[in-house]
Amino acid sequence: MPAPAAIYVHIPFCPYVCPYCDFAKWPYRQSWAERYLDALEAEILAAPQLAGTSLFLGGGTPNTIPAERLVALVRRLRTRFDLEPDAEVTLEVNPDRALCEAFEAYRAAGVNRLSIGVQSFERQELQTLGRRHDASDVAEVTARARAAGFADLSFDLIFAVPGQTLASWQASLDAAIRLEPDHVSTYGLTIESGTPFAAWHACEPGAFVEQDLEAEQYEASIERLTRAGFEHYEISNFAKPGHRSRHNQNYWRNGEYLGLGVGAASFLRGTRSVHTRDLGGYVRAALAGEPIPGTSERLDGPARVGEATMLALRTAEGVDLQAFRERYQIDFLASYDAPIRALEGAGMLEVTPTHVRLTHGGRFVANDVCSEFIA
Repeated sequence: MPAPAAIYVHIPFCPYVCPYCDFAKWPYRQSWAERYLDALEAEILAAPQLAGTSLFLGGGTPNTIPAERLVALVRRLRTRFDLEPDAEVTLEVNPDRALCEAFEAYRAAGVNRLSIGVQSFERQELQTLGRRHDASDVAEVTARARAAGFADLSFDLIFAVPGQTLASWQASLDAAIRLEPDHVSTYGLTIESGTPFAAWHACEPGAFVEQDLEAEQYEASIERLTRAGFEHYEISNFAKPGHRSRHNQNYWRNGEYLGLGVGAASFLRGTRSVHTRDLGGYVRAALAGEPIPGTSERLDGPARVGEATMLALRTAEGVDLQAFRERYQIDFLASYDAPIRALEGAGMLEVTPTHVRLTHGGRFVANDVCSEFIA
């Protein structure tokens, strides 16, 4: 029987490139896109036999691709990886009205979840982030999605944006809540090497949000979204009951996944691999039927358990002690006695007879907590 795995497909084209983004992406050109989609089809044909548990088309901006090509790709993927009729199929979209005229076609092809790159509802912050939509576009696109039959909508929001205040972040959260999405992801802005924001930060670090304000903004995310009925089920993710992202939950449970496309990552049979971010190199190899250039590493023993711990601690449930014993053949509490004791004493971890999880305070320093287990 084919092994179960989540399927991720990277569509690297955008109508414009945002100055903070470090994903593998390029401005949309029809000739590039056509050749890329041909290469992607070749990689799909050559992919291992897997039983798709979920499908996520990310980017880039997938809805930059002409609707008929995107619909054909979704149908091809659903068939190739034998997705169940009710499998979660997510499409990332930009809330630009001109790009959001094919929701009915996406829905008919089997897409049942949209992840909308809102980022902010404040005009100045959107300009700072290089975004070209505004709050009215988000409201219009949300209404179009609901009218097309989408019952699962997710908003992405960014805090710690230069010039953003606590009040303006709270206003964005409130604006998002009023539109009644089913899921909200809130991400603190990170300065990625090689981006225009990195050059800006190097020249003018004082323009960026200080750590204390960033913590207050994160606290506001938790307070406002949970009060509005969202479950804080992962460090950056909030969902109405029944609307957690199944695809992302597979990542956090250290499940297997296949990444297709330039820069995409896979984790199969204990090996993590990442495709090249060279668009031309990816296309040439895929069309020639050759292995896609990239890197890979085998995760065994402590490395595998450490990564599983890091992922599990990001979730509200944390590390399930019995599940870790069965899957990794370890006594988690005994194996990590020293860091667990230290972090519990510092108020960063909560230890119960069945689970180890982050405390409320631990969520604010999750990377530091997780690094203790990776080390």
